[in-house]
Amino acid sequence: MAKHAITLNVNGQKMDVAVDSRELLVHTLRERLRLTGAHIGCETSHCGCCTVDIDGASVKSCTVLAAQCDGAEILTVEGLAGADGLDPVQEGFFQEHGLQCGFCTTGMMVRAWRLLRENPNPSEEEIRQGMAGNLCRCTGYQNIVRAVQYASAKMREDQTAATE
Repeated sequence: MAKHAITLNVNGQKMDVAVDSRELLVHTLRERLRLTGAHIGCETSHCGCCTVDIDGASVKSCTVLAAQCDGAEILTVEGLAGADGLDPVQEGFFQEHGLQCGFCTTGMMVRAWRLLRENPNPSEEEIRQGMAGNLCRCTGYQNIVRAVQYASAKMREDQTAATE
């Protein structure tokens, strides 16, 4: 199979990689770039374990070809934490125990991150609707909702502190 040279901007770093024309982004991230946060779950776009952020949108990386992402800005769960520590979403999942087995957690966190950029103060119903494309087999979603609420409040608190 022919290889294509592409450039991905992953978690703020420019990465050149040669990919097969039919290679899925999730495989490029995991196998070529060793970013294993995006999990391979259903490979049919139903579960959301492979969710990443591409050019400002939540995308299930098992449904997009790596070659389609040439030049794209991609955020994976590995890119959420900053120099100051955990992102509020990561902190929320930790503080509110928004996980059990953890398999879906990385996709949930990346989706929650995008949701909070689109709606910084979502209601419980908006959180449930916004997270509906990501499935968890272990929880009743209560703690996931609480984790997103925690992150939302933390982000607003951080923003208030920054403007004072």
